[in-house]
Amino acid sequence: MNLLDLDHLLRYWTAEQWQANVLMLFHLLGAMALGLVLGYERAYHGRAAGMRTYALVCMASTGVIILLAYPQQWYGGLQGGNVAPLLADPTRVIQGIVTGIGFLCAGVIMREGMNISGLTTAASLWAASSIGILLGMGFYFAAIMLTLLCASLMMWGAKLESHLPSHPAIAVMLRGEPQRRFAQQELAEFSNSLGFRFAPGSLSVVMVGEQEEWRFVCTAKQNFGGQTLTRFASRVTEIPGVVEYRVTHARN
Repeated sequence: MNLLDLDHLLRYWTAEQWQANVLMLFHLLGAMALGLVLGYERAYHGRAAGMRTYALVCMASTGVIILLAYPQQWYGGLQGGNVAPLLADPTRVIQGIVTGIGFLCAGVIMREGMNISGLTTAASLWAASSIGILLGMGFYFAAIMLTLLCASLMMWGAKLESHLPSHPAIAVMLRGEPQRRFAQQELAEFSNSLGFRFAPGSLSVVMVGEQEEWRFVCTAKQNFGGQTLTRFASRVTEIPGVVEYRVTHARN
């Protein structure tokens, strides 16, 4: 068989292939919608894994599993629905790819204090493996559409997320003068006056020489947009005895 023969190449664009690809697209769109809903719940509470991360993972998982429903269309229908011998079973190869990419994704996730970054990059890497699997199995249209959906999420998902109601979190570090002792109630009331909720479960207190250092997380009562950090940082010196402070985004 001449693999570059026009009739063989057109196998990937037959009516049956189109039907399978369109059905797969419907599954991908449904996965994206449901992933966005789950991700919004996390983003609403200021968590690290937001709408884009959940939608990417949900779509990638759907893309990998849905192709198993159409074995007759694998490789342009070349196998005719017959599963390959055990040693060449493509599902075993898919399992190895997904597992291996998982380890690679873990390498791009970084934590610095209360802030976690790289989750969306890791999810997009995992989605890229799903795109490669779809393409390798001959589902060209589904692979192209999954690529466009993932790219759209990564480009515009953050903008959508920023315009939706949410409670972003900030991490605060305060260091006082020698002998200055802060009180939890004092800091909670100050945070509340600025529109933030003090999270007592995040509190840690250490002594640095003779100075007391407090670290805690606050969640905004509403989405202040680009003013979330400056709203707190511009007023933190109003707390008596503060000689050093740090305010950063907290994605935990």
